[in-house]
Amino acid sequence: MKPQTFELVRYADISGVSGTGTVAEGCVFTDGSVALRWHGQNPSTAVWPDLDSILAVHGHCGATVVRWLDVSEMEPVPGTDLLPGEVAHILATGRHTHHHQAVASA
Repeated sequence: MKPQTFELVRYADISGVSGTGTVAEGCVFTDGSVALRWHGQNPSTAVWPDLDSILAVHGHCGATVVRWLDVSEMEPVPGTDLLPGEVAHILATGRHTHHHQAVASA
């Protein structure tokens, strides 16, 4: 197994700081830690304990998503309807990148 690279893609800029489109690039290391490099006027690099921590702070409730770049090297999971990047994330970490909230019916 080797580190997996990704981009953070932002569909809506809630904070008004990063803009939209590809706003950062990163790498998930084999131990789960992540290096993230922000683009833009004030670029910066940070190391995080895991991808879930980044999405908890910068995901903005689904306005920012992970786009995996190395998915061609990951084995597909038969019988799933997941996107290739999500499949790669599940295989690499056992967790989904998108957090869906259940809607309770009255």
